[in-house]
Amino acid sequence: MKSLVEQLSFSYKMDEVLASVAETIKNFAVIYLVDISEVPDFNTMYELYDPCTVMFFFRNKHIMIDLGTGNNNKINWALKNKQEFIDIVETVYRGARKGRGLVISPKDYSTKYRY
Repeated sequence: MKSLVEQLSFSYKMDEVLASVAETIKNFAVIYLVDISEVPDFNTMYELYDPCTVMFFFRNKHIMIDLGTGNNNKINWALKNKQEFIDIVETVYRGARKGRGLVISPKDYSTKYRY
């Protein structure tokens, strides 16, 4: 189990990435930050319990993304690379505009090829 300091550091890293790309992706995406302790309505439905979770919605519909991790509902780790996050958002946007409820990530995040 992660300590509180590790969880906060983890969340701050992702917050920095989100804040830094907000201006770049403003033409096709909006970023909302929600405290799940203040708005617990979807915690059980989407299994929100991590310190940082990124989910995608398009026209009030949850868009799933296949990242190779087995969990297609959300990203629950901090992405350190801004361009990597922008690529994911663009992929989700393009797929959602075509009516797809599940899109394939531009990068495979599975641990299959990590040694």
